[in-house]
Amino acid sequence: MIPAIRGTHDILPGEVERWQRAEDISRRLFERYGYAEVRTPIIEREELFAKGTGETTDIVQKEMYAFTDKGGERVTLRPEATPSLVRAFVEHALEQRMAAPKVYLFGPMFRYERPQKGRYRQFHQLDVEVFGMADPAIDAEVVDLAWALVAALGIVGAELVVNSVGCPACRPAFAAALVAALGADVSRLCRDCQRRAQTNPLRIFDCKVPADQPVIDALPHSLDFLCDGCRTHFAAVERHLGMYGIPYRVSHRLVRGLDYYTRTTFEILAGGIGAQNALLGGGRYDGLFRQLGGPDRTGIGFAAGLERLVLAMPEPRRSERRRPLFVAYMGEAARDAALALLRDLRRAELEAHMEYEGRSLKAQMKRADRLRAAFTLILGEEELAAGEVSVKDMATGGQRRVRREAVVEECRALVNGGRE
Repeated sequence: MIPAIRGTHDILPGEVERWQRAEDISRRLFERYGYAEVRTPIIEREELFAKGTGETTDIVQKEMYAFTDKGGERVTLRPEATPSLVRAFVEHALEQRMAAPKVYLFGPMFRYERPQKGRYRQFHQLDVEVFGMADPAIDAEVVDLAWALVAALGIVGAELVVNSVGCPACRPAFAAALVAALGADVSRLCRDCQRRAQTNPLRIFDCKVPADQPVIDALPHSLDFLCDGCRTHFAAVERHLGMYGIPYRVSHRLVRGLDYYTRTTFEILAGGIGAQNALLGGGRYDGLFRQLGGPDRTGIGFAAGLERLVLAMPEPRRSERRRPLFVAYMGEAARDAALALLRDLRRAELEAHMEYEGRSLKAQMKRADRLRAAFTLILGEEELAAGEVSVKDMATGGQRRVRREAVVEECRALVNGGRE
């Protein structure tokens, strides 16, 4: 048998329900905050991410699935969603078509990196973006939405970390201070950090190599180099977070792994999901539109890996799990009546199952148990003659007869009433 490619995974029954729950909760929350869904192609031109995500990032240099197609064009499987959403926003003039420039996206992303718990080569993200709003209050709203998402998913013990990485006006001085502070210590760092010191010194803070941490901990902090505009902006973001009662910690090491970030950056962390403990992260990227050849518009957003969210979510309570109906029958004469009842239940938007193989009633009841049916509807010669259906409560074992014409509404009441 040909196995799945390393770093990919199948989402199977028993697990996919948790994914569906996470997606449903997220969609309802995003739309309550005024966001509209956008779906972009999985494949894009390579230059979109080279320009947008950044030539010096690990994603572009080492992780992108990029190749030349049959037409000779360089294309890539999208490694992240933000450049794609910016492209779609500009290309389709959504600024004129949307009353509020707020969008979200669900979908697979692709990065060639070492697979580990909560991280895959094909993974799935939800992505939230706001375009054209520079007020620090919108930064706080995006953080508030991210914090509300984690709470809505039932994830406990999460921690919000925030920082400001400055802007093109003040960041060069910070980068120069980093290089100066490193001095001869550069040679003590890992090979990746030695490269980062030459191309983008801020990326050094992304390093996870244990031996490098004492050197990195001693480096200057971005907050000490902010210009007046960035300092005022970050103070306003902190004030709004305080107004919302959202607990947070400022970390000078939070620079995020993408070149386009400016000013506000944030992450929400959680334990128990492997070495990569970030549930989600994001920030402001005010120069990205112009960098991709679009108009001069601001942007802020966040992305979350669905694998990590699902991993961190608690198991649903027993009462939250689906409890379907099961239709059982005795004898060939009752089979057609059972099929008709099954169809009526499904048309009434009730989940219902049936055994098609003509097995004994005992075998059918075992099947109902395996499906964790709430109620089993039984049709036999007696029920057919009386125009009734036997309804068995699978939790209590109690059984009673219901008129055939009333059984669908009776089942709807039983299921919606929450009885198990």
